[in-house]
Amino acid sequence: MTTTDRRIVALSAGLSTPSSTTLLADRLGKATVAELGALGLTATTETIELREHAHDIVNAMLTGFGSDALEAVIERVTTADGIIVTTPVFTTTYSGLFKSFVDILDKDSLVATPVLLGATGGTPRHSLALEYSMRPLFTYLRADVATTSVFAATEDWAQERDGANTGGGSLHERTARAGRELAEKVALHKNTGPVDPFATAPSFEQMLGS
Repeated sequence: MTTTDRRIVALSAGLSTPSSTTLLADRLGKATVAELGALGLTATTETIELREHAHDIVNAMLTGFGSDALEAVIERVTTADGIIVTTPVFTTTYSGLFKSFVDILDKDSLVATPVLLGATGGTPRHSLALEYSMRPLFTYLRADVATTSVFAATEDWAQERDGANTGGGSLHERTARAGRELAEKVALHKNTGPVDPFATAPSFEQMLGS
């Protein structure tokens, strides 16, 4: 990877196929890559659907050990230059699958990582879940969360299909603005990778020498 390359991971907790939650993640990823291009940076985006790893996530919660496939997902997420997280909203908060995945991450694995929040739901009344549920969660993890979050209600998709979703507050406009904010954070972020907890520990030879 060159100094101009950036890797974006779009993480979707959508439960159905096809999924509007995954569609939102894909759109936010494309918007971010386009904005990084405008900044002179090349970027790739990868969408990861948590539903494909749901059983492994539950097993990791119960046993404390993840499968090789799940560990590979965690590694791709925690070493990304920027992360987009999208979840459906159930009973005014994020899905249990989404929270379970976050719970198996090391609490220091997302420190300073640029993160963009997105959610989907049946009604705009659930949109505040982004601010009172998701934002505090990633603030606790000390991620660098973009100011703009994107909520897509059923009517947003319907208006877009009918060509009515074109105003300043449209889903398209909000997606573009959020992608621009994440791109600016990613452009400034220097990814040093996960912290090695044993990096400062003396080697066996050093201990013998002392």
